[in-house]
Amino acid sequence: MKEKVIIVGGATASGKSDFAVTLAKSINSEIISCDSMQIFKGMDIGTAKITYNEMNNVKHHMLDIVEPTENFSVSQYVTRARKIISSLNASGKVPVIVGGTGLYIDALIYDFGFSNAGSDDTYREELFELAQAKGNSYLHDMLKEIDPPEAEKIHENNVKRVIRALEIYKLTGKTKEKNDKRLIYETLIYVLQDNRQDLYQRINSRVDIMLKRGFADEIKELLDRGVTFDMQSMQGIGYKEWNGFFDGTKSLYEVSDEIKKASRHYAKRQLTWFNNKYKDIAEFVTRQDIDRCVDEAIAFSKEGIDAVN
Repeated sequence: MKEKVIIVGGATASGKSDFAVTLAKSINSEIISCDSMQIFKGMDIGTAKITYNEMNNVKHHMLDIVEPTENFSVSQYVTRARKIISSLNASGKVPVIVGGTGLYIDALIYDFGFSNAGSDDTYREELFELAQAKGNSYLHDMLKEIDPPEAEKIHENNVKRVIRALEIYKLTGKTKEKNDKRLIYETLIYVLQDNRQDLYQRINSRVDIMLKRGFADEIKELLDRGVTFDMQSMQGIGYKEWNGFFDGTKSLYEVSDEIKKASRHYAKRQLTWFNNKYKDIAEFVTRQDIDRCVDEAIAFSKEGIDAVN
């Protein structure tokens, strides 16, 4: 019998956290964050990390687990999160997984053929040297030729992910899209939908609130701790845009405007991702559907407890 999970996905500022807390509370369970930025300690305001009060006594996992000076891979995330899923299922609880990082959700709930592709350190080093010699765009163009959908999802400056995609193709002869995959868990998946203009307005308002809460101070504190803009933790939307502010080459207005634009574009990509990848396995809901979703989650959870126990 497969272990069970409930997934709450959607775009940034769509209300995923509140939705997930309500579901988890109704089934007396716990939440696993699936966010590539909220794993970092001290990065709270810019990631819109859920506060203690907002958790409403629901235990949250996979938050604040990595120092912002450290790197953290998808595979490391999956290893740790799957252990939590197994532990909760064994105790009769179906965890609620919440996040907007589609790559992390995919890697967590699917058994990808490429996950066992292994590595080729020599080829990886060659690609790094190629990027340094000819530029990131050259490497990204290589990926475009063999796997256009994957190249569309990865920014050319995210060299590590570009290299990993090229490495997987070299090792398996297949693109990520063509690798066989199967669901590891029995899943109940909700994707929050919203009017796009309303979503964009909430994103703009949230950035304004972040600035009022002391977002600039959070960035300064990170820099004072030795975090630099070339580190993984500072590549996320909302953080990389501050590069240039503290040396006076960029105004606060420019930072705010860049964050809002980048966040809106990211939300659009998230919506496209979930609509394309999850259209056959997810329920697309709004926050007004919460009562029905709670009833479904309770029934789903009881079945899971019966199966486990």
